[in-house]
Amino acid sequence: MTDDKFRDPQGGGSLILAWQATNKTVLIVGGGAVAAGRAFNALEADARVVIVAPDINDELQYRVDRGQVSWRPRKFEDADLDGADMVLTAISDAEESRRIVNACRNLRIPVNAADINDLCDFWFMSTHRDHSVQIAVSTNSKAPRLANRIRRQVAAALPRGTGLAVEQIGRLRKRIREADPKPENSKRRMTWLMQLCDYWPIEQLANLDSDNIDSLLEAYVRNDDPQTVAIALDSTSVGSSSGVPSPVLHGQLVSDTGILAHPLNGKRGKLTLVGAGLGDPELLTVRAHRALLEADVVLADKLIPEPVLDVIKCEIYTARKFPGAATEAQDDLYRRGLEELAKGRNVVRLKQGDSFVYGRGGEEILFFRKHGYEPEVIPGLTSAINGPGLCGIPVTHRGVADQVLVLSGADRNGALPSIPSYLATRTLVVLMSVKRLAQITQLLSQSGHPPDLPIAIVERAGCSDQRTVRGTLETIVDVVERVGHNAPGLIVAGFAVNVLSDMAIQDRYLDPSTLGLHSAE
Repeated sequence: MTDDKFRDPQGGGSLILAWQATNKTVLIVGGGAVAAGRAFNALEADARVVIVAPDINDELQYRVDRGQVSWRPRKFEDADLDGADMVLTAISDAEESRRIVNACRNLRIPVNAADINDLCDFWFMSTHRDHSVQIAVSTNSKAPRLANRIRRQVAAALPRGTGLAVEQIGRLRKRIREADPKPENSKRRMTWLMQLCDYWPIEQLANLDSDNIDSLLEAYVRNDDPQTVAIALDSTSVGSSSGVPSPVLHGQLVSDTGILAHPLNGKRGKLTLVGAGLGDPELLTVRAHRALLEADVVLADKLIPEPVLDVIKCEIYTARKFPGAATEAQDDLYRRGLEELAKGRNVVRLKQGDSFVYGRGGEEILFFRKHGYEPEVIPGLTSAINGPGLCGIPVTHRGVADQVLVLSGADRNGALPSIPSYLATRTLVVLMSVKRLAQITQLLSQSGHPPDLPIAIVERAGCSDQRTVRGTLETIVDVVERVGHNAPGLIVAGFAVNVLSDMAIQDRYLDPSTLGLHSAE
């Protein structure tokens, strides 16, 4: 008879630990981007970081100059292992990494060799941090890229203010231990705090201030029930998802929309409307990059590319857009933006491309202005102009194209665009339209555009997998059906499309599957 009282281990996993690295020495061999990332992770854990490398990149030099890490400007020597508690190699020489790993094993020092999984005693996970809350996702080296996506989805599902709630409970816990340090009262302390954490909504715990914590400490000393202490039940307050009324402290009322009616602690929030550009974080403006790093929360469009999201260090809330529900998604972002601003937070609204080029940026300015907030605007590169440019297509060129017309593939009601009569010196750019390519080409023909007019489909401009598919008004539909389409993309029509299409440009920007299918003019 099988006894299945206890679970059988699944096997194949990792032993997940939170290593206390305070004042421990982490030795990093290497001076590039991977080494810099490892150094940052170790510094966040309050470790002593030692870099061994003949040369280091700008980020590591910055940390050396500020005394955050120490640097031994030479190649690794076995003597470097003296005093090391952990070793991380981040070099391209696999044989040297293997030698360092063996030396560490002889000294029983845990070691990680970047990109050589079979040499690693451990590996780094995709992490989310919000104050003292740290969440790590591991795919056990099978799908590291997917781990980033899973991590973002887990982080997005956390209740708002989770990190702040943990900080406030930590403050309260410390105060209670100081007021009641007796070991025999340990169970009472834990039970009281457990009930408080289980009952109070996380959003309200995050809003605790010093006066609230004083009141809760007094309640603990009196042995009051944490489910009722210092809670003023108000008919205007919003219940939690479980139906239990939320605590309202010191008059911090919540409106019937669920948004705090006034700024907490007297601090007014700040809103910045940022254009994310084309997908490559190096194409962000300096000002946009700084705004993302300084933000408390980022409200992002669904199509923001992952490399741009990876720049962000704070909480990311992503618009959940579904077909036919764009209005609901926009309203959700408005609601969340007002909630965060009422908390006095630095909010960044991150939009793809440029916010004012088919990005509804003007609508958002008017909405938040109506509610008393004047957003700062940071423009982004728009795909309408810079997308073709990145793929070797200048939208204007002397003697070829002296004007540009930018259209959307559909208006707010889903109707096709109105295309003007043909003009040989005009470049036409149609955004959000490739799915309607056959209809768009039919409209171009009907408005007098010639069959041999060069057409390009610019796909994923600014991303590592950007591609240009070329043809003519007569052939482009067949070309795209043959080679497929990688969204998002846009249509460029006009003689500027091929003005730079010599062999060098073809080699760099033209997908091999489309060679010979476009006009050579």
